[in-house]
Amino acid sequence: MQFEISHQPSYALTKVELAAGESVVAEAGAMVTMDPSIEIETKARGGFLSSLGRSMLGGESFFLNTFKATSGPGTVRFAPSLPGDMTIIDPGGREMLVQSGGFIAADPSLEIDTKWGGSKTFFSSEGLIMLRVQGSGPLVLASYGAMDQYELGPGEEFVVDSGHLVAFDASIGYQVVKAGGSLKTTMFGGEGLVTHLTGPGRFITQSRSQDAFLAWLIPRLPSSNTSSA
Repeated sequence: MQFEISHQPSYALTKVELAAGESVVAEAGAMVTMDPSIEIETKARGGFLSSLGRSMLGGESFFLNTFKATSGPGTVRFAPSLPGDMTIIDPGGREMLVQSGGFIAADPSLEIDTKWGGSKTFFSSEGLIMLRVQGSGPLVLASYGAMDQYELGPGEEFVVDSGHLVAFDASIGYQVVKAGGSLKTTMFGGEGLVTHLTGPGRFITQSRSQDAFLAWLIPRLPSSNTSSA
């Protein structure tokens, strides 16, 4: 199985070359093209309740698609819904948490599940559930805009706007807090709530935020009660 990313950084696309009998798991709707030798199997990953949590609370699809090269080798290509970059990362046996929309595709040997965030993410724009990915093998992540990867040492701290956080190692301590020291700053400063990270571990950010884009776009959409001329 070979993974290759092209058209970076603005409109990235991932090509996966499969030998006969090999397969790759992907988020529903991520497929762009595939060879006729590829067959698709759609199923709930990690059981019914796990998939239900991923769909309703994590923002991901209820089902994931498995693309398998059945009648010979084949190629399948994937892309995210929003313009931006993609990266291939190997968790290396470590557990990673991935924000809604960040997961695109993975080696089928990786465990893909949901993780309860509890009060730590209750006020986060990303919601109560993040995808939990664990194991070793290629994992394809996507970002809205450009992507940056950081590594924190033990006890090292960093602050990220919650809407710009793509993924991070579960070894990183995280807490969602107010951006400023006062309610006024939180409500009117434009930053709202941020995620306070504490190492060790790696994390990935994106240069654009879906929430910020929607906050800009929605007030500009025509009102539903606007009468036509």
